Amino acid sequence: MHFYFYFKGGIVVITYKNEQNTNILYKGNKIDPNRVSDPEVMPLYLSTAHNVADLDDLQNTYDRKGYAYTRSHNANRDGIAELMTYLEQSENSVITNTGMSAISTTLLALLTSGDHVVADKTLYGESIDFLKTLSKYGILVDFVDITNLDEVASVINANTRILYTETVSNPMMTVANIKAIADLAHSHQSYLIVDNTFMTPVLFHALTDGADVVINSLTKFANGHGDVTLGSISAKAEIIEKIYNLQVLLGTTGDPFDSWLATRGIRTLDLRVKKQSSNALSLATFLENHQLISKVYYAGLKSHPQHDLAEAQFSNQYGGMLSFELKGDRQTINKFLQELNLTKYAMTLGGIRTTISHPVSSSHYDTPEEEKAKIGITDQLLRVSVGIEDEADLIHDFEYALSQIELEEGE
Repeated sequence: MHFYFYFKGGIVVITYKNEQNTNILYKGNKIDPNRVSDPEVMPLYLSTAHNVADLDDLQNTYDRKGYAYTRSHNANRDGIAELMTYLEQSENSVITNTGMSAISTTLLALLTSGDHVVADKTLYGESIDFLKTLSKYGILVDFVDITNLDEVASVINANTRILYTETVSNPMMTVANIKAIADLAHSHQSYLIVDNTFMTPVLFHALTDGADVVINSLTKFANGHGDVTLGSISAKAEIIEKIYNLQVLLGTTGDPFDSWLATRGIRTLDLRVKKQSSNALSLATFLENHQLISKVYYAGLKSHPQHDLAEAQFSNQYGGMLSFELKGDRQTINKFLQELNLTKYAMTLGGIRTTISHPVSSSHYDTPEEEKAKIGITDQLLRVSVGIEDEADLIHDFEYALSQIELEEGE
């Protein structure tokens, strides 16, 4: 503690300064730029704000789109945006705090009252739920079988602004013909938006096939380790600018730490997804030939209704997601789930470990019965996100669990 003396109006004024307390706030807060040259891994930038010297420096920061406030710009978020732009072969990308916020921010940015949307009826349940909420803002949505181009064309009208689909639908694994749908959209001056989460940019480039906007839930395969919630939107620069301007106002920007983690995860995306695809094809083949399985949904199987399209569109890699129907009732499903060892129930997908879920109880929990029936979602349907385990171990896990059902039924 230091005392300071000065005269004011002929009176001696004594003040003191507690340098220790003050220095606690400032010491250790700066790094000598001469000592930091080229880190092997991008540092984590958690700072909410970056200081400027004066108003001129602040304006200069604005002009060069520098870092001032993290909701607007963050180095880690910009880093993964650059990575997704490269992977999706787009002009630019923005990173959102979840996959759902990538969907909602995109739609809200590109639509206005009076617009019309045509969407696949087999989308992820909450994607459908959000699309339905748009009616409150004067935006109408028609849900169709996206694999039936005649049906899609029949509902397009002069106000149709967007056609929306998933590359491979969740959880029915139908495959959209992206080139054909893009041509249809563009012939009516509409955008095609594609959710590419299941296939990832490793296995498919929707923009190359004509899509205008590609969305990914980076929470899933891109990060791949089950510890991040994040989304991405990739498109031409002018579209991304519209989305970004609204994103800053909505506050749907991605978290810096999640951006850092997902960037690390994406480094192994190619290795993981190809292994997951190989495992999924083997598991789907095994399940298709098992007496307790009534149907398997996986585009890599020749029995899949869009197999030929998938073969041409995805170049013999069909992704790590599949669904199947298990013969029996709720008790049978519970017994099967309990007997699985490696595979665990999880309300997510895309991780390094194989997980399983029951769409009626998870992804489509709030979907009305009549809509689930139209989609084809039954109480017997199970969805599997295949991991990178040894193929033989994975198949044995399912084989054993199914055998326990057989034993119980045979007693």
